[in-house]
Formats: sequence, C-alpha cells, structure tokens
Amino acid sequence: MTAQQSSTAPVGSGEDQFPAGAQVFVRDEVWLVRNSVRTEHDGAKVDVVGVSDFVRDQEAVFFTGLDTIELIDPRRTKLVRDESSNFRRSRLFLEAVLRKTALPQSERRLALADSFLLDSLPYQRRPAELALSGRNLRPRLLIADVVGLGKTLEIGLTLAELIRRGRGERILVVTPQHVLEQFQHELWTRFAIPLVRLDSVGIERIQREIPAGRNPFTYFKRVIVSIDTLKNTDQYKHHLERINWDAVVIDESHNLINRGSLRNQLAQILAPRTDALILASATPHNGDAKSFAELISLLDPAAIRDPEHYRAEDIEHLFIRRTKISHEVREQMKGQWADRGPSQSVRCAATPAEEKIFEELAAVWLPGENGTSVSSVPLFPYTLLKSFLSSHAALKATVAARIKTLAKKDDPTATRAELAALRTLQELVAPLTEADSAKFAALVEQLRAIGVGPKSNERVVVFSERVQTLEWLRTVLPAALGFRGRAAEESTRVMHGGLSDEQQMQCVEDFGLADAPVRILLTGDVASEGVNLHRQCHQLIHYDVPWSLIRIEQRNGRIDRYGQAHQPQFRALILTSEVEGAKDDTVVAERLLDREDEAHRALGTAEAVTGLYRAEAEEKSLIQDLLRGRTVDESLDTRRAEAEADAAMDDFLADFFGSVGDAEPSAEDGDPQDAEGSGASASTPGGAGGGNAAVPRLFTSTAEFLDEALREVFPDATTSLDLHRDTESGLLSFRPPTDLVHRLKALPLDYVREQRLRERLLVTFSRRLAEHSLKRARESSTSSWPEISLLTDLHPVVEWLTDKVLVRLGRQEALIITADVPEPTYLVQGVYSNALGRPTVVKWMGVTRGGTVEDDMVGLLRRSGVGPTMANPMRNSEPATVLEAGIPDALAAAEHFLDRHRDAWDEPLRKPIDDYKARLGDWEQPTLAGERTKKSLASFADSLLTTGRPLLRVLAVLVPDPEASAPPTTA
Repeated sequence: MTAQQSSTAPVGSGEDQFPAGAQVFVRDEVWLVRNSVRTEHDGAKVDVVGVSDFVRDQEAVFFTGLDTIELIDPRRTKLVRDESSNFRRSRLFLEAVLRKTALPQSERRLALADSFLLDSLPYQRRPAELALSGRNLRPRLLIADVVGLGKTLEIGLTLAELIRRGRGERILVVTPQHVLEQFQHELWTRFAIPLVRLDSVGIERIQREIPAGRNPFTYFKRVIVSIDTLKNTDQYKHHLERINWDAVVIDESHNLINRGSLRNQLAQILAPRTDALILASATPHNGDAKSFAELISLLDPAAIRDPEHYRAEDIEHLFIRRTKISHEVREQMKGQWADRGPSQSVRCAATPAEEKIFEELAAVWLPGENGTSVSSVPLFPYTLLKSFLSSHAALKATVAARIKTLAKKDDPTATRAELAALRTLQELVAPLTEADSAKFAALVEQLRAIGVGPKSNERVVVFSERVQTLEWLRTVLPAALGFRGRAAEESTRVMHGGLSDEQQMQCVEDFGLADAPVRILLTGDVASEGVNLHRQCHQLIHYDVPWSLIRIEQRNGRIDRYGQAHQPQFRALILTSEVEGAKDDTVVAERLLDREDEAHRALGTAEAVTGLYRAEAEEKSLIQDLLRGRTVDESLDTRRAEAEADAAMDDFLADFFGSVGDAEPSAEDGDPQDAEGSGASASTPGGAGGGNAAVPRLFTSTAEFLDEALREVFPDATTSLDLHRDTESGLLSFRPPTDLVHRLKALPLDYVREQRLRERLLVTFSRRLAEHSLKRARESSTSSWPEISLLTDLHPVVEWLTDKVLVRLGRQEALIITADVPEPTYLVQGVYSNALGRPTVVKWMGVTRGGTVEDDMVGLLRRSGVGPTMANPMRNSEPATVLEAGIPDALAAAEHFLDRHRDAWDEPLRKPIDDYKARLGDWEQPTLAGERTKKSLASFADSLLTTGRPLLRVLAVLVPDPEASAPPTTA
C-alpha cells in the first residue's frame, strides 16, 4: 500500500500492515515496529520501540483501535546522502531490515537450524519441517518420539523458526513441575529463546505490581508455567480466556486426555487461543481411539471424521513419531548415543526374617488356587506384597494405613480376621532393620562394585515406587557406603511427588552438576517422565520393579537418552524366596524386565506390548490376571491379543507404533563447522526438506554484522561499553547499557541474578567456547547457567543492536548509495499480507528510473559493488530532490510488478488451503456447536490467503558515480 495508513483502515482488509522494521508515527512521536498482530477487538496490536529523542529506546504497545498509528507514506520518503566509510551505514540498515522482516508464509524451509548449540541431526529438524510444511493450516503437531530422542530440542527448533517468521512473539510453555527449569535451561542455552518461569507465587507477585484488573500473563511475552499451577482454572481461567498466544507448548500431553479433568479443561481453553500448538509425549495413546482422537482435535478439530474409526494416515500431517531403532535415528546417531546395556537381575536371597513374612503372605494373604485370602478386597494382598518387595519400611506403612482404615468401619465382625492378620504382619515387620534386608545388602554391594563412595565421583540413580523406602534408604545408605558427617548428608538426595516444584528442580539440578557432592539420587517415579539424569550418570538401579513395562522403560529412559556418552547400565534387585508358593520378584519383576528388554531391542519401545498404553492400566490388568491364575507372560500375550482383536484400533495402532513419520535420511550431514561467526547461512544447501530457506543477506554472517554494527553505533565501545574482545577464543565481554539491561527482564530471572548480567555480559559466536562454558556450568556447584552465551540470530544482544541500527535513520529517511549502476535504481521492499496481517509474499526489488524491476535486491547490490571494500566517493550524480521526485513512479512500477506476479506466488499457498476446505466439506457435524466450528475453520482458512494491496517501502537508492560515468576530458 502506498498511501498513509491509520487506525481507520479496517482490520482484516489487508490495510492494517505494520511490518517489523518500519517506522510509525504515534502520539506525536516516531517509533520502530518490532512486531504486529491482529487482535479480536482492538485492531492491530503493534509492539514498538522509541526512535525520536523524547521516547528513544522506550518500549511500548499500541492498538489501532485505540490510537492513530500512521505508517510513513513511502512517496514522501526523504533521501539523504550516506557519508559513512564504505557505505557502512547503508549496508547495516539494509541488513537490519532484512533481519527484522518476518519470513513469508510461502517459505517452508528452515532458516536457522544450523545456528544453534546442538548437533546437526536432520531427524530432530523434521518436526519443525512438518509444522511449516503447509500440510496443516497452522503450525500444529504432536511430537510423539519415544523417550530420549530429544523432544525438547525439536520443540526449540520449531519455536525458533516460528519466531523468525514473526509467529513466536508470545509463547507459553506448559510442563510438569519437575522439568520446568530443565526445559527453560535447554531453550536458552541451546537456542537463546528466553522463558520466564512463573509459579503461583510469581503470578501473585506480578498481580501486586500491575494495576488492578490487568492480566498477569501479559506482563512477560514468553513464559513457562507448571501445568499443576495453570490447571487451577478457577483461579486463572478468566485471565487465560482473555489472552491469545502465538505458540503454546504442552509437554507430557498424554495427561490431557481425560475429559473433564482439570488438565483437559486447561487444554480446551488454550487450544483455540493460539496459532501454533505443539504437544509432546512419548506415550500419547491410552489405547482408546476416542480419547486419542480428542487429543488430536486440540490440534485440528476437523482432522478426524469418526473418532472411533480412523487410521494413522488420516492424521499423519499432525504428528511424528520415531524410536531409537528407526532408520533415520539409527543412522544419524551412530557414535553419538551409546547403546544401552542389558537389564541385569541381581538376585537377593531373602533373610530368615523376610522368609517369615513370605510364609505369612503365602499362607494367609495369597494362598494360591485352593485357598481364600483373609482380605475382603481382592487387590489388597498384592498391595501388601508389592510393599514388602519394596522394603520393610514400606510394608510397615501399608499395614498401619490398612489397620487405620479398618478401625473406622462399623462392623467389627467382618474385619476381625483381617485385623488379626494385619497385626501378625505388624509384629513380624516391626523389629526388622537394614540388617534383615537382603535387598539393602545387595544394593550396598552393587554400589560399591559400581564405585560409589566417598572418594569417587561415580553417580547412580536408585528408583523405588515407595516414598517410605526412599526415606529409609536416605537414613541408612550413606553410612553403609562410608560417608561420614556432612558428606553423609550431602551424598544422597531424595526426590518424590511430595516435594515442592523448587525442591524437585533443585534435586535434578544438583544431580546434574559435576562438582556437586551428591552421588546417589533416590527417586520415585515422579522422575520417570521428562527428567534428564544422564549428564553425569549412566548407572541405574531398580530397588523395586514397577509392574508395568511402560514404567520400566520410562525409568530407563532417564539415563538412556540423546547425549549419553557412556553405555547405560541397568540393574534390578530381585528378592527370592524358598517358601513354597511365595510370589517373590522372580514371579513378576524378573519377567517384566526381560520382556521390556526384548521389546526395546526389537521394536524400540515397550509401550505397545500389552496394548494398554498406560502404566496404571498395565499394572491393574496384570494383578487381575494374577488373581485369575495367569503367569506374567500369559497376561502380556493375552492382553495384546485382545487389543489386536479390536478392529477399531488394530490398523491404527499398528501404523501408529510403527514409527509414523520415520523416513530414510536424505543426506549424510556432517558436523557443523566450528568457527567464530559461524551463523545461519540460510542460502547454504543442506538439511532435510529440500535445503535451507533462501534468506537474503548482505553480510556473510551474524558475527560480521554485529562487529560492524558495534563500530557504527558505539564508535568508542571500548570506553562506553567497556568492551573487551578475545580474538583467540572469540569471547566478547561488555557492560550492558541501560536500554539493553531493560531487555534482560525477558531472560530467566535466576540466570540474570546468578551470572550478574546487569553488570556484565559474556557472549560469543564460537560454538566450541559456548559448549565449553555450558559443560563447565554443569560441573559447577554454584550455578547450572553458563556464564557465556552463544550469539544466535534470536539472542537479545543481536536483536538490540539490530534495532539500534534501524533507529539511527531519521523519520521517513532513506539513504543514497553511490554504486556501479547505469541509472538511479530505487531499492524497494514489497510485502503482501493475509487478513491476519502475516506476510504471504516478501519481495526485495530494484526499480530503475525507467521502470525496470528486478526482484533480487541482494544480487543487484553485489553486482553494483556494494560491499565492505567499496570506497565512498562522497558525491552523487544528482541532487536528492531530483531523486525524490522519481519515488512515486518507482513505487508504481514496483506495485505493478507485484500485481502481475501475485497469482503465481499465491499458488503454493492456495493449494493446501483448498485441500483443507475440501476435507472440511466432508466433515459431518451433528451438533450446532460442530457446525459453528466448521464455519469458523472455513473462515480461518480463507483468512490465510493474500488480500489487499502490497505494502511498499523505499529502503535506499543507488546512483551512478558522476566521475566514473563522465567521458574523459581532452587537453
């Protein structure tokens, strides 16, 4: 659009376009646009930073429904001569505009994948490629890779690409409480995506600081919150219903399935209020087709026609799933992830005191086929058995709790026999100590064999289902291993669901720090989902074995995961008995260990073995089968056969657990080069999905751009910023100025405080140095946050300097560059947008005075000699006023060029939208609400098409050198 724009332009008409990097006039001041999105009620929401003197570097948000926002009329552009050396000012300005402009909807390839602190693994890029592929109208998907493949990294890559496209300004990440800091840490250290961690206390603090009635979720743009905090819909629902997000991530999303649960209610609130939605779960299916269809409907309500009968191919555009033995994973991970060792059963012969308990259980509680249990509750004897197989401490607690329950009942006759039996068990277990525990003796022996002790750095994870077992082990284990005094207290940490968010996260962090004194992590199954325990550990012991293949696999996955440098070693303590009919650990636990190991090696996952897909369901089913007299193997095989007989699920689950989305690798990608300045060269071929995005660049790297920008913006940086450069290591160290300190509020608060970032920043483009700093942080007992951060295109320092470059140009100004061109050539940016205000087509053009248009501005600049070595002759061929007179004609020629090619550029966008609408037409909805959803989705699909006239902007003008073009004079 070439005319002046204001709030009077109708939203959705394509007129409310405020592209990043443009300047606007609001409230008598000039501002630089950082981001713009359409809102439901208040027009376009425009995030800006001040340019004019009175508001310079101040951040603000304006709405076209409330303020008059004038986009500078490009026909009134004022041309000024660039007098900087080598035209540095012009080159920096053009590069900054290129960087700030969101990639268009038509660009499906990845632009940033090579610039982050992670290995170059194409399989980890494919979720981002699927999200951007256009196969779904919005970037929505379920990442269902099995435990350990790096789902957090895949999420980070996807979010980074959304940010580069202007679709990741506002991000909400929802995770279980114990992985909050881990997730936050990965996204910042690997991608420079900052998330502010909020809990209920943090939200309350924000509410005290902001005006009454304000929404606390508007305070920070990118946040990470525990699902246990947000699921309190009574407290936060009214806030969440009044805010929209660019992207929402929900980790461990299988917890959302149960309709009516608080977690499900939260998902139902968030899903329609975000553009991008990323769900992640290694176990997303509970075996019920309808429940899984409901999870998929969060991504796309129209994806599944019949929620009880569908195939994997019906929704393959919405999810991706690989296992460790998937072809692309196996080939790409060679040498980078050690194969797991076998699950070793360590048999422990019961002590005499334990044999007495086995005798009592076998005779009274679990008497076999011809006997009758003393308990009126069929499942309770197995609860007793599992408690005993865990520890005498757990058995004590279970017996005491049952006695308390029975004592409350009004019928003493019905409970007399069971109470008597319980008191007998109570008497048998009361005197037991660690000396009477065969498992404890075996645990100490195994830990010593591993090398755990006061003079060793070896670490081990010990799992138990029972909190009483964990707490008892904490009191007796350190001394048995030779730890004394303070070392005994520091050597062992306990983690279970009864701890607070902070306590759980602290346990995980301490265990991952190399120089922290903790050597043994005693943990319940709260750590079996999502927690990384492999940084300093490759040894795991099951003190007791869960009666679920899925839970065993989840436990093992804590150390058997991407990034594990050593072969993971697994041991399980198997309590054995000589008592006839005793159900010791050889009956259930040992068989489950063998079956999990077999499934992992053959299928890459054990979750489909039973066909139940939930740990709780597996355990309940197994106990019921044991009551029927079946063995473990009979139970597992019978359940699987029953699941396969379910015609509604057979085909789907066969496809689903067959690594949906697994593909042959398209190329063998080597390790990325490690050199200072190795940024994302988007034009470099490589990666999956047809190569990297074609992103125009004037500078060869982000490092070169930042170096030139520092010289331009801070000529005396050594003094004004106290800047120090280590050319050998690639380290940049400087004191952040006030406006940059203000931006640091978006970074993790612990990180800012612990590394004292408000006083000094340490940054680098060297991946080697950044990786070394991250490794050093893991070896520190003071902080897991690295002191040096990697400068990616998304880093706040790079964004800050880019904005500083842009605001140095005055209101409605463009620069004149003397170059090797035959006639004045205007550099024009043209942007088509859709009704949502997102760019669909972005073109960088050169328009000659004669009206010839070339849509390769970067190529034109290079052919014209514009670069770091060009000299600035400080002269122009024509006065600025004459050049300004040609601007309207150049803009008209540019718009004509864009209009002529618009249909061809629109075609790749139109086809997936037409396909979606055709699929939507076949989606039958029997309810009125369903029909409303159908119409809403059709309207949304139409809103993605290009609409309106293009936004045009004059960036600079190339003029010939008058002396170079003048004919030679004769004497």
